[in-house]
Amino acid sequence: MDTMNLQQSEQPDHEVAGGADIVLPFAAINHDMLALVGGKGANLGEMTGAGLPVPPGFCVTTAAYAQVAAEAGLKALLAAHAAHAAHAADPDDGEQLADLARAARASIEGATIPAQVAAAIVAAYRRLGAGEPIPVAVRSSATAEDLPFASFAGQQDTYLNIVGDEALLDAVRRCWASLWTDRATHYRASLGLDQSTVRLAVVVQRMVEAAVAGVLFTANPVTGQRRQAVIDANPGLGEAVVSGATNPDHFVVNTTNGAIVERRLGDKRVVIRGSAGGGTVRTESGAGSATACLSDEQVRALTALGARVESHYGAPQDTEWAIDAAGQFWLTQARPITTLYPLPAGAPDSDKLLRVYFSMNVFQGVLGPITPMGVATFRLFGSMIAGLFGLRPRDPLRGPSVLDQAGSRIFVDVTLPLRTKLGRRLLLGAANFAEARSAVLLRQLTADPRLALVRTPRWRVLRAAGTMALKTRALPSLVGAWIKPASAIKRIQRARAELESLGTRQRKSDSASQRLTALERFFTGRLPHILSLVPPAIASGLLSQGLASRLLRGLVTAEDLQVVVRALPHNPTTEMDLDLWQLSRRVAAESATAQQVGAIAPEALARAYRAGTLPPTLQQGLAEFLAHYGHRGVAEIDVGLPRWREDPTHILGVLANYLQLTDPALAPDALFRRGAREAEAMVAELTRRARRKGLVRARLVGFFLSRARALSGLREAPKFLFVLILAHTRKVLQGIGEELAATGRLERGEDIFFLTLQEVHAALAGSDSRAIVRERRAVYAYESRRRHVPRVLLSDGTEPTPADVAGTEGDAARGVLRGTPASPGTVSGRARVILDPTGAHLEPGEILVAPSTDPGWTPLFLTAGGLVMEMGGAISHGAVVAREYGIPAVVGVAGATERISSGQRISVDGAAGMVVIEEGEELG
Repeated sequence: MDTMNLQQSEQPDHEVAGGADIVLPFAAINHDMLALVGGKGANLGEMTGAGLPVPPGFCVTTAAYAQVAAEAGLKALLAAHAAHAAHAADPDDGEQLADLARAARASIEGATIPAQVAAAIVAAYRRLGAGEPIPVAVRSSATAEDLPFASFAGQQDTYLNIVGDEALLDAVRRCWASLWTDRATHYRASLGLDQSTVRLAVVVQRMVEAAVAGVLFTANPVTGQRRQAVIDANPGLGEAVVSGATNPDHFVVNTTNGAIVERRLGDKRVVIRGSAGGGTVRTESGAGSATACLSDEQVRALTALGARVESHYGAPQDTEWAIDAAGQFWLTQARPITTLYPLPAGAPDSDKLLRVYFSMNVFQGVLGPITPMGVATFRLFGSMIAGLFGLRPRDPLRGPSVLDQAGSRIFVDVTLPLRTKLGRRLLLGAANFAEARSAVLLRQLTADPRLALVRTPRWRVLRAAGTMALKTRALPSLVGAWIKPASAIKRIQRARAELESLGTRQRKSDSASQRLTALERFFTGRLPHILSLVPPAIASGLLSQGLASRLLRGLVTAEDLQVVVRALPHNPTTEMDLDLWQLSRRVAAESATAQQVGAIAPEALARAYRAGTLPPTLQQGLAEFLAHYGHRGVAEIDVGLPRWREDPTHILGVLANYLQLTDPALAPDALFRRGAREAEAMVAELTRRARRKGLVRARLVGFFLSRARALSGLREAPKFLFVLILAHTRKVLQGIGEELAATGRLERGEDIFFLTLQEVHAALAGSDSRAIVRERRAVYAYESRRRHVPRVLLSDGTEPTPADVAGTEGDAARGVLRGTPASPGTVSGRARVILDPTGAHLEPGEILVAPSTDPGWTPLFLTAGGLVMEMGGAISHGAVVAREYGIPAVVGVAGATERISSGQRISVDGAAGMVVIEEGEELG
């Protein structure tokens, strides 16, 4: 069966009697026809058009399925299910989905195929075989499969070696019914896809009499390595490999030079082949085969073929292939490898160069995607920071070159600092304090010869540092904060007031284009001066801690020093949480109001607030709270997400949680005051200890510790001010978005956050941006479901893992998890694993277990008995706030949210950096 015979049997004319849109040959199909031919059909048509070796065939389109589904009464069945799900506590209830799948499957199987549809299918089949009943493969092709974000591999059925008209029609019907298997129905529900919108096409493809077949990944799906092809091969049809029925030969090939870097021969005991009368025959050999079923030349040829497929699609592909008896290679399927984490667009295409990307999302405690406008705002902000060092980009809207984007998350290219002596020292030092687990990974990477140190002219570093120091007046401000901390704090308070008044200075007569330009100029003009007031004061506080620690060497423990920085003043996040607590006390004092807050869902309370119908104490108190802190929110670094001022549902939920804390001894304000007293007492104690080494040392220790307490709480101020700017930015963009929606360039105002700043300028100039937004929203929805985001990502596609995991042998068996000490103290209690704080419930005294946190999480801290966090270091946000509240905390605990389950009893030792999962506890 050679190439010429196979390819000549397909005719370009797809006009079939009475059914022009019922069947389409592959040659008439392209990637834009997904809704008509499904993912598999679109890919086969696309590959055929690209000249790739695809066995000919045709597609029974979704138009045929629609006719059969209508006759089967599927619409009414789906409507009934949707109505039930709308009122169910769990719309994705497994039992309900199984009932739906069973009923839908039965309705399709019992339906009659319309005569017009059957005639079109049979006519196309006969044309494919030049009038002869040839063997074909019949494969399902759903409209929601083989997509860039969801492959649906194996979710619907495939039937091989089908021969004859009746057998073909029966296989097509069974494919239609397989759209409603339990696994396919549940998978769609897990991806949030509307069951009523999915359609099924059926691919009918001439069978290849395969001598050898299997799968080929054009990138390594296990390691993520982009320039490694992975091949699994077995004699006979590829079904043995795809179904996992056999142990195939396994090859890993370096795609840049064709070297086979791994060769593992399987026993190949199971072989599936087509039988003469139709169907397949499975044979199993007890001994198997110890000989490779592919030669090295065939392995390299397959790799080259895979490279052609990847080049055509512009992304790594998971392909199925076959080699016939004549040695001809055939591609029977291709789909994206959806498990790979995407690389930044500018990642090098050679392994000789290695770039290292550090996740800003992970660092900021925001694991979800960032909207396109959120990324654009970060780029503009990055240009402002670069400008302080005299390195402002030519185009501020593009941002500095070190800012990258992958998987709708923000990454920073840290290759250059890793390759310079000073940069490496600063980067690793900062990571040790802020993201300890990332520090381990970065330190390991320094052993890679591709990241060897390079000489960097010292004058460049000195010039950049000097420029920044001059522009920000860093040294005088740092010394000034030491001398008069109250003056430094007042300057920061004035900066806050200036930012809060931004909206009042906007001229209503300005056009949308003028407002947008003014906003961009503010980022690179006035804003650098405002924000430069804060870092020197923070540096004074942190430097004071460090100097005091040096002076107390041999006289103090790490735990003693952590007590000193407990309950710090001037921390805007702490002040926010305590203000919310005070509001809860006023509500608690009114039993009727408190009862209403406890009994009504936060969403309903939020609607009542917007309508102005809450009880007066709560209505007024919440309005006052939001006036000061309404610019904040969960994942607040993304300008595209609502602020609490827009939707106070989360805050009302936290408020209801606070009302459950009735023990005065555990009241957060009381604990905060007690923490402040203990900190002041520790300052006095450490000053006394320093007198052992002299009066001057004692006075210096007292001075530095007092400055540490006065200024270190400002650590949260930059984020607080930045989010104020984002709130103003969001408000300006919302207004522009509404104008664009009114002119038809956007569907609704909120769509503006799925554009970049450059695209907003284009929209204001007349460009219709609705199609761009629809595509971006689909990508954002998929990325919202991504469960893993790498802390550190390499340009070859791999994610480094720590070789030296902290801990001792036997830790896992004893239920011990280790991380970075963050806040001293010990506590035992029930764990509450929370992945998203929105709507989360935390009982007083429960230990919060989270992947990471940002200020939107901190209201939960007030009632938490302790904190366990997967990300972070000693000065990360969660660690700082935990110390402020005096709750034991361990951060940087690998796998905490997976190893610990809600309801388990755990013990947290914040000084030792250890978490123990108690034995024998039942999950709650």
